[in-house]
Amino acid sequence: MKISFRQVHIAVLTIAIAGSAHAALLKDIATVEGVRNNQLQGYGLVIGLNGTGDGTASKFTPESIANMLEKEGIVIPASTLKVKNVAAVFVTATLPPFARPGSTIDVVVSSVGDSKSLAGGTLLQVPLKAANGKVYAVAQGPLSVGGTTAGAGSGASVTKNQTTVGRVPDGAIVEVETKTDIIIDDKINYILRTNDFTTAYRAANAIDEKLGGHFARAENGNMISVTIPEEYKASLVTLISEIESVEIKTDSIAKVIVNERTGTVIIGGNVRISPCAVAHGSLTVSITNEPAVSQPPALSAGTTKVVETTKVEVVEDKSSLVELKTGTTIQELVKALNALRVTPRDLISILQAIKEADALQAKLEVI
Repeated sequence: MKISFRQVHIAVLTIAIAGSAHAALLKDIATVEGVRNNQLQGYGLVIGLNGTGDGTASKFTPESIANMLEKEGIVIPASTLKVKNVAAVFVTATLPPFARPGSTIDVVVSSVGDSKSLAGGTLLQVPLKAANGKVYAVAQGPLSVGGTTAGAGSGASVTKNQTTVGRVPDGAIVEVETKTDIIIDDKINYILRTNDFTTAYRAANAIDEKLGGHFARAENGNMISVTIPEEYKASLVTLISEIESVEIKTDSIAKVIVNERTGTVIIGGNVRISPCAVAHGSLTVSITNEPAVSQPPALSAGTTKVVETTKVEVVEDKSSLVELKTGTTIQELVKALNALRVTPRDLISILQAIKEADALQAKLEVI
């Protein structure tokens, strides 16, 4: 039997090369300031479960049932309630911008007790509040659960997918209109998803070219303000549609992203390497167990036995030396690293060493 140990971590290595600057629509890289979603949340009960509701460990469920029954004129002590077809849940939803009263949104229902499954349940009416404590929607309806649980009387069970989280499509009705202000001091502000001064400058110039005048201004690397032209003040939607269809040549800093957990390395297309040399080597430790016969001396009371002898060998691979010349491109870098047969852990060490030597002209980020 032969067992080999390598000093390096063996894993699947994936190297992805991000492309350089390319044209993108403004609506793909920026949003209008003020046009945003709002998170809603509420607490309620799901009823109609087939014995898969909360058990005795969830003390708050009987209290919730007692409070709800009291609102209906039925007063019962919570300590006497042991209902297994009811589960306490939190309800979450996202209120989109420009939502009007009467419109509907989807809600997600998640168990907060020890319920085994919410399948087949119905959510009772739950007010959904925003962070300011105001109610903006009301949710109710039958749940759709994308999983199933099957069990036997012996206690064995099989669960497929998640059964303690469900959805109610169009289950919430919006009650209050959200206030969305997109005009600030006679201007519309666009917020870039990535902070970059060059992209902001190019976006402002592209908007001016589209509108045929000087209306856009890059306030910083994150925001572009657009003064509303006189002819568009009565048709704001038309103006926004014209602006968001503008094509912009985006730009970004040179960056290398390394995820050691998954063995993934993302290298930007504009990464450059200064002149340097990289050496890589590894150590292999081999442990071999070989059978041998142990023969006792003559006339002794011992017996012949088969024993194993252990042999340890240490072999150090010859280091490879790769020279990276001035102006090395990303393709040449990947080719050189592949020639070294690096693993993710080795690659991280190599990139960090190149960075410390001031030879990696990029930001190295390990996530």
